[in-house]
Amino acid sequence: MKIFKSILLLTALFTVTLGYAQKRPLNAYVIGFYNLENLFDTIDDPIKNDAQFLPDGDYAWGTMKYTNKLQKMAYAISQMPKNLAILGVSEIENINVLEDLVKEPAILNRNLKPILVEGPDRRGIDVGLLYNSKLFTPTNVTSTRITTELENFFTRDQLCVSGILDGEEIHIIVNHWPSRSGGEKRSKPRRAEAARTTKHICDSLFALNPNAKIVVMGDLNDDPIDPSVTEELGAKSKIEQTKPGELFNTTYAFYKQGIGTLAYQDQWNLFDQIIISHAWLNKDRKTLSYWKTEIFNKDFLKQQEGRYKGYPLRTHSGGVWTNGYSDHFPCLIWVVKYK
Repeated sequence: MKIFKSILLLTALFTVTLGYAQKRPLNAYVIGFYNLENLFDTIDDPIKNDAQFLPDGDYAWGTMKYTNKLQKMAYAISQMPKNLAILGVSEIENINVLEDLVKEPAILNRNLKPILVEGPDRRGIDVGLLYNSKLFTPTNVTSTRITTELENFFTRDQLCVSGILDGEEIHIIVNHWPSRSGGEKRSKPRRAEAARTTKHICDSLFALNPNAKIVVMGDLNDDPIDPSVTEELGAKSKIEQTKPGELFNTTYAFYKQGIGTLAYQDQWNLFDQIIISHAWLNKDRKTLSYWKTEIFNKDFLKQQEGRYKGYPLRTHSGGVWTNGYSDHFPCLIWVVKYK
């Protein structure tokens, strides 16, 4: 009887220990991307095409509208998970608007710091990065210009920020590939050039460290199935297809389900994507590991009525100020690591 009780006791202890191991606490971090849709200030910059976004411009872009835009963007960010560590952003006029944004009361407690490098885009918009300075420490910032023989090709630079998250080096590449202006087919070569530039940046990082943890994010102006993403960049659609030194598209499954980040002419597209390197796909979680993806399409970001019900609630629609957020939904990924 004593032997039987001892066996029961040992079994119980093993079960408790196993259960405790399964519930081992994790550190979780969120990395995201958000196209802020024309975050311009009200000041004329003679070297930028910002005429529409001036007090006497087409949009009558004065202090009231600019202040409202900052408040809207800040509120959207404030509703993202509290453990947001990094947020890539696009359609930013300059570093000043990002500095104004992070001072907004709604996100002042997020400890966000901005990074932006000016590029040659004709509209004068750039990509940037907001990071929680208590979670992420930048160590290197580079900006890569897209070089091409295509005529009249001036687009956003690609921003690469390397730094330390939870004791590990990671690399964030923020993109805003050329638009489909002039038609999808006609503009296709421009996005192919942009994709090749992104691939070159990734290959350079892999050359330094084959297990580099890279996050490619941005408004790619193409869907996860388009050749710029699948062929030029080489992003895989499934984890099991992704080998060391390759990239996995975390947003592909959403696209196949008909979920998008923007809508145009009654069709959803998923242009805003987050693509990660193989090193994030480890399952032991002893190092930072990819967990899940979210299209951040909360109700407050959507049109609530009319023909465009469910679409992103944008700043302007048909030239009319609608005091919304953006014509894009943000996308987020979660990464985790055992404490």
